Amino acid sequence: MKETIVLYPAMGRGHLVPMVELGKFILTHHNSTLSITILLPSPPDTATIQYLTTVSAAAPSIIFLNLSPSQHLLRTLQSIISQSSKPKAFILDFFNHSAANVTAVLDIPTYYYFPNAASCVSLFLHIPTIHHNTTTSKTGSNYINMLRSIPGLPPLSPEDMPEPILDHRSRSYESFVKMSIEMRKTNGLIVNTFEKLENKACLALKNGEDCVETQQPRVFFVGPLVSTSNGDGDECLSWLDSQPSRSVVFLSFGSYGRFSKSQIREIAVALERSGQRFLWVVRNPNSNVGGELKLEELLPKGFLMRTKEKGMVVGNWAPQVAVLSHDSVGGFVTHCGWNSVLEAVSWGVPMVAWPLYAEQRLNRVVMVEEMKVALPLKENDEGFVRATELENRVRELMNSESGRGKEVRESVSRARNDAVAALSDGGSSRVALNGLVESWKH
Repeated sequence: MKETIVLYPAMGRGHLVPMVELGKFILTHHNSTLSITILLPSPPDTATIQYLTTVSAAAPSIIFLNLSPSQHLLRTLQSIISQSSKPKAFILDFFNHSAANVTAVLDIPTYYYFPNAASCVSLFLHIPTIHHNTTTSKTGSNYINMLRSIPGLPPLSPEDMPEPILDHRSRSYESFVKMSIEMRKTNGLIVNTFEKLENKACLALKNGEDCVETQQPRVFFVGPLVSTSNGDGDECLSWLDSQPSRSVVFLSFGSYGRFSKSQIREIAVALERSGQRFLWVVRNPNSNVGGELKLEELLPKGFLMRTKEKGMVVGNWAPQVAVLSHDSVGGFVTHCGWNSVLEAVSWGVPMVAWPLYAEQRLNRVVMVEEMKVALPLKENDEGFVRATELENRVRELMNSESGRGKEVRESVSRARNDAVAALSDGGSSRVALNGLVESWKH
């Protein structure tokens, strides 16, 4: 009889997809001994239902269970236990850290899964240390000095911090401190990265440098786990088919990435002036406005007509993995969400880093200074990026024969090869997966 592993993602596609990919990775190499049950924390929308249907067809060994508002986690796990046996492991998204209280009652070995960079995990583990050794001021010299000496990370500034952990008086900050303390007590930390991509952060985590005063759990680096959906039949893929190899810069900013109308127009000016071929995903500036996106009202007058030979603008969504894996794409302007970064690395696409929210500013520092797979964009004090700045970075990324652009293209090409090696038989991520599965037997 197969042993059950329960996975518990947080809400949102950016957390669900990496958790599904973890389940698929486990089953690909341990299908004969393990089965996977994924608990859905909220009723899925239409797009998510379509995604889950596709996953179920390709991986029938993965079972999805909806947690309705009345169906508490404890009751669901008790039901699973009564129908088969106690799960060998419970893997929760770090945002669901309170679920560890339930699994402790049932004595189920519990692991945290981070669809984030190892650098981000290093920061999370270090939060209690920062908390106990600094005041509430985020401009104090002690606080700034501590940000410059986090194990495995380049020197950081307050501007690089995720917003929820800047305000010491907020409930979000309290939640992060509590999560950081709890994750030290877990059976293990699973991170969607690979050792050669984030060598310093991975080494610091493996050596327990973030938890010198307590025992740090084992850390398993199992990435890059990315979706492989192909987006067949999408119009933008047909357009890419007609473009030269590595000639197109792709601009996409995630499910929640929105810009003001003035910033959208500034991007348009930058692209037109750059002379580069481009594929640009534009979202409505106002998330509350439904209906069809009217691109002509958002873009400079005549822009679509003037750039129709070299560019394509699509509203709201494009099949990102299929686009990044296309031979015509040679650059990516990204919001630095970790899923997007791993997808670009997996296909060897160099990046321009334009972080917008969450931990993306931290990711930018690591992408630029440690991984060297991206060029940074300069923003003004209000976070606005001028057309000249974006134009110059796009040119540098796509065309430069020397300097940073060339270095970034070469670095991401090496990273792609390292990613393939990590997931191959005997590679670091496969070894980590086997170690993880082995830990469930004891």
